[in-house]
Amino acid sequence: MTGRFANIIVNISHEKVDRPFQYRIPDALRGKLEVGMAVMIPFGLGNKRIKGYVMEITDRIDYDEEKLKAVDSIVKGGISAQGDSIRLAWWIRENYGSTMIAALKTVLPVKRKIKQVVKRTIVCKVDAGTAGIKAQEFESKHQSARARLMRELAAQPVLPQTLVTGKLNVTTQTIQALEKAGLIEVQTEDTYRNALPEKLSVSGSKKQLSENQGRIVDSIADDFRAGVRQTYLIHGVTGSGKTEVYMELIERIIAEGRQAIMLIPEIALTYQTLVRFYQRFGERVSVMNSRLSAGERSDQYERAAKGDIDIMIGPRSALFAPFERLGLVIMDEEHEGSYKSESMPKYHAREVAGELCRMKDASLVLGSATPSIESYYRAKKGEIKMFALHERIAGGQLPKVYVEDLRSELKNGNRSIFSRKLYSLIEDRLKKREQTMLFINRRGYAGFVSCRACGHVMKCPHCDVSLSEHTDRYQKVSRLVCHYCGYEMPRVTSCPKCDSKYILGFRAGTQQIEELLRKEFPTARVLRMDADTTKSKDSYEHILSQFASGEADILVGTQMIVKGHDFAKVTLVGILAADMSLHAGDYRAGERTFQLLTQAAGRAGRSALPGEVVIQTYQPEHYAVVHAASQDYEGFYKEEISYRDLMGYPPVAHMMAVLVLSEEEQTGAEHAKMLVEHAKRQFEDKRPVIIGPTEAMIGKINDIYRCVFYIKHREYQVLTRIKDALEQTIHARQWNADSIQFDFDPMNNY
Repeated sequence: MTGRFANIIVNISHEKVDRPFQYRIPDALRGKLEVGMAVMIPFGLGNKRIKGYVMEITDRIDYDEEKLKAVDSIVKGGISAQGDSIRLAWWIRENYGSTMIAALKTVLPVKRKIKQVVKRTIVCKVDAGTAGIKAQEFESKHQSARARLMRELAAQPVLPQTLVTGKLNVTTQTIQALEKAGLIEVQTEDTYRNALPEKLSVSGSKKQLSENQGRIVDSIADDFRAGVRQTYLIHGVTGSGKTEVYMELIERIIAEGRQAIMLIPEIALTYQTLVRFYQRFGERVSVMNSRLSAGERSDQYERAAKGDIDIMIGPRSALFAPFERLGLVIMDEEHEGSYKSESMPKYHAREVAGELCRMKDASLVLGSATPSIESYYRAKKGEIKMFALHERIAGGQLPKVYVEDLRSELKNGNRSIFSRKLYSLIEDRLKKREQTMLFINRRGYAGFVSCRACGHVMKCPHCDVSLSEHTDRYQKVSRLVCHYCGYEMPRVTSCPKCDSKYILGFRAGTQQIEELLRKEFPTARVLRMDADTTKSKDSYEHILSQFASGEADILVGTQMIVKGHDFAKVTLVGILAADMSLHAGDYRAGERTFQLLTQAAGRAGRSALPGEVVIQTYQPEHYAVVHAASQDYEGFYKEEISYRDLMGYPPVAHMMAVLVLSEEEQTGAEHAKMLVEHAKRQFEDKRPVIIGPTEAMIGKINDIYRCVFYIKHREYQVLTRIKDALEQTIHARQWNADSIQFDFDPMNNY
């Protein structure tokens, strides 16, 4: 990299992440420095030489050049693990936009001021006979606590201090007195907090792979041994045994002396996944998620950095575990939106994992029953290698699916949230003592308006997405708004298609469903799993273990109940209101609905017992519902990708959302307009499609006004160049950099 100046960070383990300092690059080092390199620099009043890390090379000077000190030298050894983290942060900053400090805070395993856990052990310094005599002496003096401890040490000369102070009820003062008398010694040892659930056992057993599973493992492992590194996509139906493939791959990678990261999309999946991995690999496994305490997270990063573990499991943050010998990254359920960060920098773990694997000479494996359109598109183009698992490993059949038209239910006088078919099947399962899962599809809900009589949805005439209902915060007047182009119209009171008065936004929640279930089926044992019931640290595991052990007949919840769980007695899945994500005012709505319906349906009949699924919808003819009912991914993909191509949406083209935040409504609107005009003027020859600016879906949050515009182009690199140009404009005008947010190929609308 060339440039005259280097921005260098000194203390990257500080809990606030130190600010960068600018240095001159001497002629002797010009062209030799790289982002992430460790260098020696003069620092402080005495010009003491200390180590720092290059985080940016630039020609832009931020200070008086005459006052800048020069980089002294490059530290031998090239780029360390910390240097790799800085390089990755730089890549994220360049490709997604943000400040470098924000990218560093995302990537670096930041050390916090957390007290080390100390394990204390009490060791008897005299023989058993002497200990017994001392116990009798203390007893005669009515020093019962001392006598109790010495008697226990006579029988067992080494005891954990937690047992002594707990079960034996001996105080710290008593322990100190006996230690001062030379009878015992307290030995201390630094230890790590346990991030794993209690009572996990190691079995070491593994299932025999099918011929197809074995072929996939052999192909990827053979590539690895031959030095071939690429991205693989495993497209396997629900219950096809993808996790067994992952574990066998990890075992082979570990045998090569490398380490592995296993990414899962939801914290709710961690427990079941962790149990299976721990049983296979033991204490070389650790977990990382937001439910851990700060101390537990810090300890797991430390264990990873020291090489005490080989496998890290967790959501997208686990991707930044500081492994020196990373050989494999696996992304299970790679289609999940939770892999995309919704705070700056708005990176996608799939792309960052690809860059990390390139840096670490590692392989990347993506897996899903319903791959993202992006990954499948790349596989079709030959950019990644795809494998298929089309059969359930246990031999069970895919469930029978019924699509129930809620329009017909309304016409026949059924106003309940349960269709007659679903109601009768729930009754049947209760009689058979089998289990039912009821899924309320609230994901992507943005207040769409639909007709309950004919199923008509109010859509934007320009963007082919549903309009969302807004109420003016001042005049309390409702209107329908498109979140992509700003088109709006007055709220309708009757359906423009059938003139029915039943046209309104859908309102239903898990709590309402739970109450209705208890009323309609008073003998049923009902569990609810949603954001309200999973606030505590162990709530996920508690609810899932209750259901798995048969302590409930019906589990009702949001999308967290339909991802990756395997319950042998679940033979019925009811999907309530499939339309709620189908019309979320988002170009990904069809894809998300297909994925959710397919994943939910996949929870039924995963053992020898046959399964049934009821999909309740107002639009049974919609292609996402039709293909989900038949579990036909290929058919869905062909139809969906044709719409994406026609409308210029990802992955055929790319989109960048630019969100402008401001304390003053007029100021934000003016800044957004200036940025749009600048992009049009500077990149006129590239012909980007610019939509907006317009007020965001939620126009004001915490007294901050929000304005958004979108830029579309077939080439991703053109969008990153536009982003760079807009950042230069922001810097030149001295606007607050944090007030402008960039989101490439956004997963959610604004």
